[in-house]
Amino acid sequence: MQLIEVQDTAELLEGLAKATQILFFRTLPRKTAAAVFAYLSQPAKEDLISHLSDEDSLHLVKSLEADDRAAFLDELPAEIVKTLTQKLPHEQLREVQLLLGYPADSVGRVMRPDYVAIHKDWTIKYALDYLKKLNQDTTRLNTLFVLDEDNILLDALHIRKLALALDPNATIADLMDHKVIFIEATENQEKAVEMMQHYDLNSLPVVDIDGELVGMVTVDDILDIAEAETTKDFHKMGSVGVINFNISEASPVLLYRKRIGWLLLLVFVNIFAGLAIATFEDTIAAVVALVFFLPLIIGSSGNAGSQASTLMVRSLATGDVELRDWGRLILKEVSVAAALGITMGIAIASIGYWRGGWDLAAVVAISMVVVVIVGSLMGMSLPFLLSKLKIDPATASAPLITSMADIVGILIYFSIAVAILPTSPPI
Repeated sequence: MQLIEVQDTAELLEGLAKATQILFFRTLPRKTAAAVFAYLSQPAKEDLISHLSDEDSLHLVKSLEADDRAAFLDELPAEIVKTLTQKLPHEQLREVQLLLGYPADSVGRVMRPDYVAIHKDWTIKYALDYLKKLNQDTTRLNTLFVLDEDNILLDALHIRKLALALDPNATIADLMDHKVIFIEATENQEKAVEMMQHYDLNSLPVVDIDGELVGMVTVDDILDIAEAETTKDFHKMGSVGVINFNISEASPVLLYRKRIGWLLLLVFVNIFAGLAIATFEDTIAAVVALVFFLPLIIGSSGNAGSQASTLMVRSLATGDVELRDWGRLILKEVSVAAALGITMGIAIASIGYWRGGWDLAAVVAISMVVVVIVGSLMGMSLPFLLSKLKIDPATASAPLITSMADIVGILIYFSIAVAILPTSPPI
């Protein structure tokens, strides 16, 4: 019979009704329950804790990895945290205090302080004997961090290198190449994701400002961080702010609060679009056919800006492009946007001719080319500008770019119309 993994059990539990979740969890063996608890979402963990005895709750908290324990306690109400931390072993309490002492988005918050370290002066035989005595899982033993007498990080060695060494009396220093990749605990978590992806690492040592090893980040932590950061960027680009809860379980009031702020801001931004249209009332009255193409023109401007913004935000987030690439990319974007605009302009020119003759065809075709170029440049440049100002580029959301491009598109469209079309008699 195939055994069910604890991850699958956790997923199964979260799919049950609230009351059934508690009953199901109580039926699990104590060791299995602790393993399943580690894979539950924060809301599910909090709900279980609230229905368990202090003794059972403490057991579950103690069973978590140090970084998961700190993250879990950080989200709990203060009175519950106080009750649990008073009964935590001193070493676990010290780890929680250490991790929560770092900024919220720093590597220090997600690092694991229970790394395996060896010293450069040890012989290979002594190091292997030392490792055999440790009660560690294999993932911790894959990478061994080499320290000096002051706990300063010197190198990182794969355990395979020790196991295959020919001379057991050689020292660890003989195996070192001093090419260790590390990150400071105060660095942003996204930097850790970039480094582990770039250098193809399974674990990344974390040091303090003096170079002393304080922890490690593992690949499973990085996957969680990458997913969280990507989700956060998508939420920002959708102009809904940061959502750190399950949508299916969120109340309508909470969803309303998360979405209304940006929508109100965009309402006021779009007032300027109305003012721009009002400025050209006489032109519209004289050439009523212009209104037929207005949604098409401003929609194309916003869509082009949204496309360019999405590409740049994601490229900046993944490190594919940097601030210094702006000049090179803007020339490329102009050529691409011009080709797009010309293609779209040709496509609607015949409709313009049908609605109002050659003059109107020229207006809509030229306007299409210009608004697509301008919208694309706005969408591409705003993420770079925000990065320069140390603001998350994802703030250059699609709705914001679209609203700004709409306003500019209206001004461009009617300005070209005024320049080309006769204002009387109306057509």
